[in-house]
Amino acid sequence: MSTSSPLLWHTLFEALAYAVGVQVYRVQRRRLALPGLADPDRALWIVVAAALGAALGSKLSFWLEDPLQAFANFPDWRHLLEGKSIVGGLLGGLVGVETAKRLLGVRSSTGDAFVLALGIGLCIGRIGCFVAGLNDHTYGLPSSLPWAVDFGDGVPRHPTQLYEIAFVLPFTLWIHRYAGRGGRSGDRFRLWLSGYLLFRLLIETIKPLPMAYPPGLSGIQWLCIAGLLYYARDLPRLGRVMRGS
Repeated sequence: MSTSSPLLWHTLFEALAYAVGVQVYRVQRRRLALPGLADPDRALWIVVAAALGAALGSKLSFWLEDPLQAFANFPDWRHLLEGKSIVGGLLGGLVGVETAKRLLGVRSSTGDAFVLALGIGLCIGRIGCFVAGLNDHTYGLPSSLPWAVDFGDGVPRHPTQLYEIAFVLPFTLWIHRYAGRGGRSGDRFRLWLSGYLLFRLLIETIKPLPMAYPPGLSGIQWLCIAGLLYYARDLPRLGRVMRGS
């Protein structure tokens, strides 16, 4: 197999993730009929703001997570464009949407329309990360567990990409089917993002640590903590939503 094949498959799965995610979002937007997305022009600006915020956030978080790699050839700006992070993309997209809503005067929540699209798209993308193996830098630490995977260098490692799919897919489908009943508009998205950030905060402990920030946490873990703090006042209520679903 050509050494470029894993990266090619990663690119194909990433493109598929975006394509499927967009279609799922369109279906959910029509099905939920959220007031904040009722106007087509405003809805388009919100989606554009989400995409731009996600793109910027994914790059900034990569620079934070592994600055030695990101700035290795500085000032060669091309190297800065390599690498990205889903956590940064999600938080950047959140900032982009909230900024656009403020500018457009949209007060109602729009996040629920994105939940199913984000969950399914993320899982498709992680298949590409798994296929890319060592080139993607999303694998876990060496492991002796029977399901550890050798990504090509003879070292069995935690397949953290598959762990993520195993969490995100049922969690997303559960939220889509059951969660949020009796809650507020936007609670499905708040619950999904909070759950994902908590999962990533924990799963990062079995992944390589490019750079340790006090007290030994990665940049991604600190971003997860920041996102959870943003939703801190909602977490008790979201817990009740989960128990009542």
